[in-house]
Amino acid sequence: MATTQIKSTEASPKKRSKVFLIVLILLLIVGGWFGISKYIHALHHEETDDAQVAANINPVIPKIPGYVTEVRVKDNQKVKKGDTLLLLDDRDLRIKLKQAEAALATAESNLSTAKATTNAAEANVATSEASVRAINAQIETAKVNLWRATQDFNRYANLIKDHSITQQQYEQALAAKETAEKQLQVLQEQKMQASRQTNAVSSQSSATSTQIGVVNATIKQRQVDVEDAKLNLSYTVVTAPADGVTSKVNVQAGQFLQAGQATFSIVQDNDIWVVANFKETQFDDLKPGQKVTISIDAFPGHDFDARVASFSPATGSSFALLPPDNASGNFVKVVQRLPVRIEFTNRQDPLVKQLKAGMNAYVDVHLD
Repeated sequence: MATTQIKSTEASPKKRSKVFLIVLILLLIVGGWFGISKYIHALHHEETDDAQVAANINPVIPKIPGYVTEVRVKDNQKVKKGDTLLLLDDRDLRIKLKQAEAALATAESNLSTAKATTNAAEANVATSEASVRAINAQIETAKVNLWRATQDFNRYANLIKDHSITQQQYEQALAAKETAEKQLQVLQEQKMQASRQTNAVSSQSSATSTQIGVVNATIKQRQVDVEDAKLNLSYTVVTAPADGVTSKVNVQAGQFLQAGQATFSIVQDNDIWVVANFKETQFDDLKPGQKVTISIDAFPGHDFDARVASFSPATGSSFALLPPDNASGNFVKVVQRLPVRIEFTNRQDPLVKQLKAGMNAYVDVHLD
């Protein structure tokens, strides 16, 4: 009886040792298979879970200051490009537009006046020139009369010496000669006065012509003022810069907005991509065009097809608000990450349109 108990006690440890050995071998096989598969996978793939869905986000910013009179959108509302989002009080700008239009009308009226003055001056110049020409003709006639009277006087002067004519005839010839001389002198003085008047009228005409140029320049300036007033008036209607969905609308009627003040944003829903931040040690094998499989935490079990589109020109820390300065203080080497843009290739996937900016993603790049 004692011999039987001793044999059963010796058999039990042997049986347990065989089970343990089998389990250990299985664990080694599974672990080896898992390690080898992971190693082979790592040779042909680069992965990262530091990735997020990205989209174009357009801020809604007024271009002029003003009080909000109406808000026409709500939170999370779909809008189209050009839809009216906000209305600003435009009463002051409408008054400025009317002032600019009145100034333009005044400048155009001044142009009409300047043109009329110029036409009158040109007409006066023509009249003065005609008067000078008439006086020149009279002077030529007076010269002929003077020549004839001088010839008659000379003949009578010779005849009076031998008493061939009477003293009265001689005096008449002398009077005719002196009259012709005086008449020529008067016409020459009239010509000088007419010439001076013509020069004065010509100067006035030139001045009025210059004034037309000044008025034209003024009109252009007033036209620019009108366009500027119209442009500022159009800014009172704040429209959507692109198709998308509004964020939280933090604007109320009656609120005063400064020019350039950020109000809310519009997230475009027509272009979605993923930004994956790979370690710099993973960058060597990455190339544009490589196939990518993306998993989104919001849609577990569904893989999205994509491709590597482009690489950032600098690491993410270079664009930080306070970039690191390794030249100051103690240097600690930190592995940097490079943002990589990854674009979806299957845009027909209905889940792609449900993706939202900022969602976490897991990226697997196929290196082959």
